[in-house]
This record gives sequence, C-alpha cells and structure tokens, in this order.
Amino acid sequence: MPSSSSVKPNTKSVGVDTKTSGRKESNIHKKTSISTNTTSSSEATDEEDSQHYRRSIMLPTNGSEDEDDYGSTNVEAPLISGHDDGECECINTRTIFGLMGFFGFAVVYAMRVNLSVAIVAMVNQTAIPPEEGNNTTPVIDNSCPASEAKNSSSVLPGGDFVWDEATQGLVLGSFFYGYVLTQIPGGRMAEILGGKLIYGYGVLITALFTILTPIAAYWDLPSLILVRILEGMGEGVTYPAMHAMLAHWIPPLERNKFAAVVYAGSNIGTVISMPLAGWLCSLEFLGGWPLAFYVFGILGIIWFVFWMYLVYDKPSVHPRISAKEREYIERCIGVTKKLDPKSDNNYAQEEAAVDSDADASDDYRVNVSSSVESHSAPASIPWRAIMTSVPLWAILITQCGQSWAFYTQLTELPTYMNNILHFDIQSNAVLNAIPYLTSWLVGIGCSAVADWMLERRYITTLTSYKFWNSIASFIPSLGLIGVGYVGCSWQWVTFMLAGVGSFAGAIYPGNQMNHISLSPAYAGTMYGITNSAANICGFLAPYVIGLIINHNETMLQWRKVFWLAGGLNIAGNIIYILFASAEEQSWSRPTATANNQEDMPRRQRRGRRRISDEITT
Repeated sequence: MPSSSSVKPNTKSVGVDTKTSGRKESNIHKKTSISTNTTSSSEATDEEDSQHYRRSIMLPTNGSEDEDDYGSTNVEAPLISGHDDGECECINTRTIFGLMGFFGFAVVYAMRVNLSVAIVAMVNQTAIPPEEGNNTTPVIDNSCPASEAKNSSSVLPGGDFVWDEATQGLVLGSFFYGYVLTQIPGGRMAEILGGKLIYGYGVLITALFTILTPIAAYWDLPSLILVRILEGMGEGVTYPAMHAMLAHWIPPLERNKFAAVVYAGSNIGTVISMPLAGWLCSLEFLGGWPLAFYVFGILGIIWFVFWMYLVYDKPSVHPRISAKEREYIERCIGVTKKLDPKSDNNYAQEEAAVDSDADASDDYRVNVSSSVESHSAPASIPWRAIMTSVPLWAILITQCGQSWAFYTQLTELPTYMNNILHFDIQSNAVLNAIPYLTSWLVGIGCSAVADWMLERRYITTLTSYKFWNSIASFIPSLGLIGVGYVGCSWQWVTFMLAGVGSFAGAIYPGNQMNHISLSPAYAGTMYGITNSAANICGFLAPYVIGLIINHNETMLQWRKVFWLAGGLNIAGNIIYILFASAEEQSWSRPTATANNQEDMPRRQRRGRRRISDEITT
C-alpha cells in the first residue's frame, strides 16, 4: 500500500486537485467504507477517487467546499452558472466564435438557395421547345391572373436559357451531388486538421464557386452542373467541422444554447437571402440575376477573412483569449473529457499508475473505465451491426421522406409560384422565405415543450420522439398538399406554407436526437449515414419533379408533385412509428466491456455496486 504522498501526483494527473488529497473523509465515505481496517492514507486515497468519480460525471459532492474556489474540488459551480468566475465581460472569445459560426451558416445557406430564386429569372419559360417527337407546345396554366397573385410592377423579361423542367431539376439538384460526398469525410478532416481550417475553407470554396456560377452558366450546361457540384462539396464539410469545434470551445452546459444560435444561421440566411436574391434579380445592372451570385459570393470571401483572424481551433492556441476564460473553458471541458479516452491519450497510462492494490482505487478505476468503454467509440466500428439496425433504418427512412418534402418546397416552389400563381420574383422570394422563419420559431417552442414533458415524466423518450416526428411529418404534408387546392389566393398559400408548414420545426425534438439514444458511442457516424441518405433527395426530388411536369405547367400536374412529397413524408413517418426505438442497442457497447465484467474480481464488482448505490442514495 503506497503512502498518500505517492498517490497525489497520479491523482492530480487524472483531474483531481492535490488540495483534496489531505481530506480524510466525506459524508459519503462515512456512510460506506470498503474496509474498516484501512489506514488513514488509504482512506484519503479512497475519498479522492470517490470525489474524482463524482466530478467526472458532474454529480454534487458532499462536503463544505468553497463554492467560489474553482481551483479546489468544487468545479460544478462554473458548469452550472454558465460563466467564468462571475466576471462580466463585454464580449468573450467563445461568443465571437459563436457569432462567426452563425454568420458563416447564414452565408453558405444564402449561396445554396439563391439558385432556387434566380432560376426563375434565368429561364425563358415560353421558349422551351416541345420534346422530340412531341408536336404539342408547352402548356402554361393562366387560370390565375397576375392581379390576384399579389403581383407588383416588377416584371421579368424572358430569361437567357431555354431549359425544360427536367434540365432545371438537374441544375437545381446538382449541388447535392457534391454535398452528400463530403459530410462524413469533413468530420474526420476537422479532427485531424482542425475545425477552423475545414469550416473556413469550406465556406471560401463555396463562395468562389458561387461567383463562378454565372460564368459557367453562360459557358455551357455541363460547366454549370460541375460548378454546382464543387460548390456542394465545399459546403458539405461545414456542419461536421462546426460540430467538432463546439466540442473544443463550448462547456457542456452551454452547448445547447450555442448550437441553437450557431445553427440558426441556416434559417436566418434563407429568410434574408431569398427576398434579397429576388430583388437583385429584378435589377438591370449586370443582367440582374448574376448579382444574386456575385453579392453572396463576395460576402463569403469577406467572412472568410474575419474568420481566419478572429477564430482559432482551441482556446489553448488563441492568442487573444483572457487567461480566466481559457482556464474556465479548459476546466469545464476537462472535467468530462476523460470520459472519452481519445480526448486524453494519457488517461490509460495515468490510471495504470495508480496503485492496483488499493481497493478503492481499483473500484473507482473499474467503474470509470467501464463508463468510458460504454460511451466512447473504439477504433473498430461495427459497420455490419449499424447498417442492419432496424431502428436506424427507421430514422433514415423518415428523414428521407421529410427531406423530399423540404427540397420540393426549397427548390421547386418558387417555380410553381412563378408559372402557376404568376407571382413577380420579389413577392415570390418573400413568400418562400417566410416558412423558414416560422419553422425555426416553432422548432424552438416544440423543443422547449418536449423537454418540459420529459422532465416531468409525462411522456417517455420513445413516445416523445414518435409524437414530435409525427407533428413534423403529418401537419406540414397537409399544408404542402393544400397549396395545390387553395386556388390563386396568395393569402391561403401563405397560410399553408408559413402557418401549417411551420410545424416542420418539430423535427428537432423528433428523430434528430434519436441517434444518441441508439448509441452514444456512434451517434456521429450514424447521423452522417442518415443525413447523407436524406440529402440524396436534394438532387433526386428536383429531377423527378421535372419528369412529372414534363412541359405541362398546370395546377393538376403540380398537385401530383405535392401529393408525392406529402405522401412520402407521411409514409416515412409511419415506418418510424412502427420500428423506432429509444433503447441503446446491444452493439453500442464494446464486447470488451462484457468480458471485463465477467473477469472482474468479486471484490471489484462489489465496489462498483457500492459506488452506484451511493450515487442513487
């Protein structure tokens, strides 16, 4: 049995402050003890390990530690308070990071959706020739007069390109060919090279190819499609790269707030860019519609310059961060990072350095190492088990249905507004932007209600997933289908899209969090799989819609489009209701965990149960 002084350095190396090494007992240690004949030195070691474990899972400790002494054992205070040392700063570095991330997503989404608006001005609908072998002329539905469609004096001349509906669908969907390719690699590159570079260069590449879009369009159609694919590849890395940076920068109990702010940039960018793109397309300067690409592309380059100067991969390498903020972030993240062995490569060596003969240390070490194995991904990923998981396929199918409806509205609805309802391009863009704002607001409200219901145990986790996912699928589908039946009334169209359709925001407390329940260790990999599959609809939906319309721009044909989108959305949700699960899957926990428990000495198993009993009491 080593002396207490020999244990202090090892204990400190795994996150326990040496100030606690002199404490002999706590209320919990008085309650239960591994052995009644241990020395005072082993009692101190046992108590340090018990306190260490409680802090690692952010459980309150029993004792009279000073709440303001963050350098001592009480590290929960800053985690709960959400600020560092109670000191008010005008703006801290992580707030700057959050704002830059917000504007980054706003810019990339503006560069993604601008083509959906600009294509209305780019295409000369009346000059589209009939299909080869088909002598009929293209049909344009004029049942809705312009005066009833909230038309202004802004009338677009005939566009520069003669693309039929199938070609337009190919152009609109080409972005997503590249977008789905780089999502999973983007996360891995962010881990190796740093999220700052991957996210920053992802936005920069997107901006450069956005500026090249008008040039490529005038060159030829294949060049335009290639540029859009490359643009999608650049933007595809942004989400996984930002996710990696949040893990380094934001303390655990601040991540929800920061994630909501940062990712809101995608909604706000869509809301602002669609009407702005519509206004730019109505101008005569430089041909009008190219401005929608030049302006947002230049904004992306300007954002990149500020990003590279203001943001860094980690607090430890930021040259302008205050010492207090850096210490706060690193301490808060450091409290829990040892639960992930990949975030601390020396963890196993440090644990092995603790005396293996000390009962309390053994008990603690077994308990924590088991927790690590249970909730962190090992080097080998069980691909076969993941790809044959029925609950995961349920998530994938419902996300595909929801994405089909989403991309139908995002990429094709502006064309419907122009050709059927005869909206001018500015009114068209404004109306199409409103649903993204209302959906974001409804999503925040639904998430708050969902957390409230779960906290009070009014509903189980699985029931919550199914309920909110049903809200996000059924109600917006009815609104989208209803657009084809409300006639020429722009007021009813607005209600169907911005009112009924806003419930699509309920997807956030729906299937979006289900991956974590199935497997905390592989949630990122699983989300990459389902999100990649869902975004295939980004290029598949526009192409299929082009085949359905097929030179027949009538209300009847568009009703088929809306029924297809709503039907797939509802069908996907039914599959989700039948096969979804909120239980952690058997393959989620490494096999080594079960083997370790079987080989575990009886004394260690008793110690593990003892610590578990203390926590529950």
